[in-house]
Amino acid sequence: MSTEGREPSEEELRAAYEAELKRLRVEHVLLDNVAALANLGMRRTGLAPGTESERDPAQVRLAIESLRALMPVLEQAAPAQVPAVRDAVSQLQMAYVKIGGQAPEPAPGEAEAPSAEAPASEPPPTPGEPGPAQRSGRLWVPGQ
Repeated sequence: MSTEGREPSEEELRAAYEAELKRLRVEHVLLDNVAALANLGMRRTGLAPGTESERDPAQVRLAIESLRALMPVLEQAAPAQVPAVRDAVSQLQMAYVKIGGQAPEPAPGEAEAPSAEAPASEPPPTPGEPGPAQRSGRLWVPGQ
């Protein structure tokens, strides 16, 4: 049955949609949405030529926080994609600061920087040794 030269029927469209849903995996949708968040967030920085009028720091921050919230899920569902997503988040964070955004609050469970009044709980690492964040696995280091 050919649909050439005519519009597909509602039944044919429904069948095609059902076939697509059978092939589709949740991690594919997750990765598509992550890419869309990263791209839209970068566009909302207004740093690319022609996007200056689209600058919206609140939207950039929302994209960053959304991507950060999805990282634990991505680590389970698509671990091979995590380095690229972390890189995208880092680029978005740098662009956010560049356009005058304030550094976001640490996510729950992330260590806060010690205040000047509070004594450091650990002595500084010796040169060549990893710091406490890197030793704990909370710090992403390229190639490791």
